[in-house]
Amino acid sequence: MQRLVLFVIAALAVALYSSVFIVKEGERGIVARFNKVLRGPDGMAVVYEPGIQFKVPMIDSVTILDARLQTLSGQANRFITREKKDLLVDSYAKWRINDFAKYYLATGGDRFRAEGLLDLKITNGLRTEFGTRTIQEIVSGERDDLMAEALREGAESAKDLGIEVVDVRVKTINLPEEIRDAIFNRMRTEREVVAREHRSKGRERAEIIMAEVDRRVTVMLADAERKSRTLRGEGDASAAKVFADAYNKDPEFFAFLRSLRAYRESFANQGDVLVIQPDSEFFRYMKQAEVN
Repeated sequence: MQRLVLFVIAALAVALYSSVFIVKEGERGIVARFNKVLRGPDGMAVVYEPGIQFKVPMIDSVTILDARLQTLSGQANRFITREKKDLLVDSYAKWRINDFAKYYLATGGDRFRAEGLLDLKITNGLRTEFGTRTIQEIVSGERDDLMAEALREGAESAKDLGIEVVDVRVKTINLPEEIRDAIFNRMRTEREVVAREHRSKGRERAEIIMAEVDRRVTVMLADAERKSRTLRGEGDASAAKVFADAYNKDPEFFAFLRSLRAYRESFANQGDVLVIQPDSEFFRYMKQAEVN
């Protein structure tokens, strides 16, 4: 009898333990009975809030769903723009469950399956938006419009999954490697052509400037030479006039000075031989000095 009581108590404890499940904060619970979602009197699926909840042991199965904001970040996808150019686009989306029953029925509560379906829907929305724009429009101010449209399309298509798409963002936009190299080479060639053109124009402009500078220097030198010669001529004329005026005041004295200068220059070198008549006018002042 005692063993039976212990067995009954143990069975009740196991049944009680099996009938209790805990839903944590930030989670929601869905109960399936015989693989069918448990519904309330209104026919809607029952969603269990955070706390201690109960179920029928051995019959009910509980699926815990994450109610927090989730991030979907997949691999970069290749999109084609309006001008038929390929782009590698890396994007991410923020989402959360807003209809737990619909989410469970659509995905079985499998997050990886849900993200796979959501990624497909968001990728299709981005592909549509990229296909209606050029590269210039995508990387310019229309990028915000592109993401807004992608968010709208993604949110609309995700409703049948019970998912609310909060945000869609493009992280990076790159060209495929095989196209990027060709574009970079073409851009490099174009820049080299422009650089050569600029250098050619620069050399032409430099030659024009140098020619103009040389012309101005030549004109300035010629003008300076003309002015210097004019000034020297005027100076020589003034000196000659001063000398003539002084000479006219005392011709004898200036004749004497010229003779002294001639004597000094003639007898400066003792090795020179002077052939001249002793009674020449050249020795006139010397003779006067002997007489005196």
